[in-house]
Amino acid sequence: MSNNDTIPDLAPHELALLRQTIALSEESKARGRHPFAALVADEHGHIVSQAGNNSMPPEGDPTQHAELVAAALAARKLSPEQLARCTLYTSAEPCCMCSGAVYWTGIGRVVYALSEHTLLGLTGDHPENPTFSLPCREVFARGQRKVQVVGPLIEAEAAEPHRGFWQR
Repeated sequence: MSNNDTIPDLAPHELALLRQTIALSEESKARGRHPFAALVADEHGHIVSQAGNNSMPPEGDPTQHAELVAAALAARKLSPEQLARCTLYTSAEPCCMCSGAVYWTGIGRVVYALSEHTLLGLTGDHPENPTFSLPCREVFARGQRKVQVVGPLIEAEAAEPHRGFWQR
């Protein structure tokens, strides 16, 4: 969905959860980490797991994107049947690695704020974020299991933590 003025398929508590990921991404930035965050909530909106990004060198692990960490934590807590009814909310569109993590953990839905395309405009060619031009919908479309995707939404809000971060 490209129209950020309408919020499709979202209950009011879901928009609050999405905004919580933006606040968490600001916290990641304040800790000197990349400004990304994600959380997994069950079908009732209860948070199962949440994570900020921890992929930034030198002490970070490049595979520790917020979405992957939140999905992995949720998979340790819930059954496959429960995960299928969960939603991953994230401040930015999941990259192909994180989309794979969502797929393999069995999470049934993704709601994201900032698109990969808009993120690229904010990061430019920064070496710490070599953005893929591969929307998460395309990754999920290649799988045998359906993952519902809603986004991008509230991109202007989600872009704020990135402002000034990626300048060299």
